[in-house]
Amino acid sequence: MSGGFYESRVFPWLNDRFSADPSLEKIRADAVAPARGRVVEIGFGSGLNLAHYTTAVSSLVAVEPNDGMHARARARIAAVRFPIEVIRGTAEQMPLPDGGFDTAVSTLTLCTVADPARVLAELRRVLRANGRLLVMEHGLSEDEGVARWQRRLNGLQRVVACGCRLNRPIAELVQAHGFRFESMRKFYVPGMPRTHGWVTVGSAVKSL
Repeated sequence: MSGGFYESRVFPWLNDRFSADPSLEKIRADAVAPARGRVVEIGFGSGLNLAHYTTAVSSLVAVEPNDGMHARARARIAAVRFPIEVIRGTAEQMPLPDGGFDTAVSTLTLCTVADPARVLAELRRVLRANGRLLVMEHGLSEDEGVARWQRRLNGLQRVVACGCRLNRPIAELVQAHGFRFESMRKFYVPGMPRTHGWVTVGSAVKSL
């Protein structure tokens, strides 16, 4: 897949600069640390999670539609010890077998996907019965004053950040589409604007 100049050249650079915030990197490391076995990561981006996976990960399938992100990920992919398969596509329809993964990872991705319900259904499909979904996502604040500003800024955010939305209630979405959280934290990232820094971090399993 390919995008325009901004999407494929400028935004990947901006995204990496934003994601390099030390507070956010610590949260990212904690969020993906529980990953085990065969892992599928949606919204792989430029591979920022790779440095934080432990030796418990045996292999990874990286799903990412933006060619500019793939270009920035090459060096990080080359530096890891486990095999990585890169899929240039979207998380709404993944060419992956049912029940083939121990862990699914979504970091700063459910805010951007076109159809979060379909994405979560796909993640549920590809996870084994005892598999886990690990999330680190920003979304709609529980503070109504902040949420009002998020709704006002949402249109601009979607343009500047290539579809990213500020107004998705992440925990509710995950729980409404086939998962229940075993552990979850919701909080503001220190030093970030509250409209962009309300995050949900957690580990979820398939609900009955």
